[in-house]
Amino acid sequence: MRLVAVLRLRIIQKILIGFVHAGSGFAAEILVDSRRRLLFGAFQTSLSGNGVRTVANPNSLIRSFLRRPLMLDPGDLDLVRRGFSPASPAVQPKLDAVVRSFAAGYNAMITGRPGEQAFPDMSPELRGFAFEGAAMSAVLLDLLTLTGGRRLATLHRHAGRRYAHLIHVGAGWAFARLHVSPWTAIRAHQPVLRWLAWDGWGFHQAFFRPEAVFDGQVERSARGAVLSIRDQGTGRALWFYAGADPARIADVIGGFPQGRRADLWAGIGLAAGYTGAQPADVLERLLQVSDGYHDHLAQGAAFAAKAHCLSGVVTSEVASAVKLLTGAETDVAAAWTDTALAAVKTAEDSPQTYERWRAGTRHAWSLHSGGGER
Repeated sequence: MRLVAVLRLRIIQKILIGFVHAGSGFAAEILVDSRRRLLFGAFQTSLSGNGVRTVANPNSLIRSFLRRPLMLDPGDLDLVRRGFSPASPAVQPKLDAVVRSFAAGYNAMITGRPGEQAFPDMSPELRGFAFEGAAMSAVLLDLLTLTGGRRLATLHRHAGRRYAHLIHVGAGWAFARLHVSPWTAIRAHQPVLRWLAWDGWGFHQAFFRPEAVFDGQVERSARGAVLSIRDQGTGRALWFYAGADPARIADVIGGFPQGRRADLWAGIGLAAGYTGAQPADVLERLLQVSDGYHDHLAQGAAFAAKAHCLSGVVTSEVASAVKLLTGAETDVAAAWTDTALAAVKTAEDSPQTYERWRAGTRHAWSLHSGGGER
């Protein structure tokens, strides 16, 4: 039991170190205290009646010590504070609402209030971002308490049918924060979709280390077949980093090796379609600067369409974005992803199968549009 308690504290420290790097001053204060507790034996053992040594109240650590430092200050995600390029006055509030919703969902899980009832005043179209945040904190807490994924499983039961994509992506944030591979010590719930955790990983790294990822193109944590999935998440983060501006996006992607650009454009398509933040004329420019990667842009937008259709909330802005990026109505684009997923349902659950799902979606788009695939 003492070993379990020490392991828990080690995990706390890793989480807090991540928050310190993200700019949380209070987390730095608690990190110092946690190291002192570990060094001087805060987890004291005592003899029970039968002579077995046990740790006194190990879960009190979570109740009294962990909750406050793990709470996320929305300011830590503030796009301007993080040095991201500003969006237009009409678009910036929409992007800011996304990160605030993520923080609200994250904190709701920390305080034990998961589920849509925790967001009574949140616009329905933003709740997907809240569940993405809730999944991150659920996995952090599950890893800390060594439950094997109890909180994440509860989140899946409550919201998995409507927000499956976002929950898997949010889980990836937590694994990235702790520098462990998905799905270490946590049971994944849906084959194929579970690889979206690497998308969340890529988003997390690019969001918190944009200079290294976008300027230095330094990302050593992912290897092999998951690299493409990670880069889709990197592309989603680029949407925010570039202020959703097509020219800035194209400039950043153009600086990457050609072999990575398609996946980055897929992430842009997903972010553009899911946020619905930009008007039609800007999305037309996005199509123009995608420079032969329209099929990947459309695939990302189709994934966004499916995620919104599952949630039951498709705003006019989202419908317009999906139509412009895919040439199809939202339900039609969503159906492409269903057909492609059904085609790989019996295949081995692997990153390669996930990529076949994406390829099948691109193929469906090409049949619909008469275009070509890259």
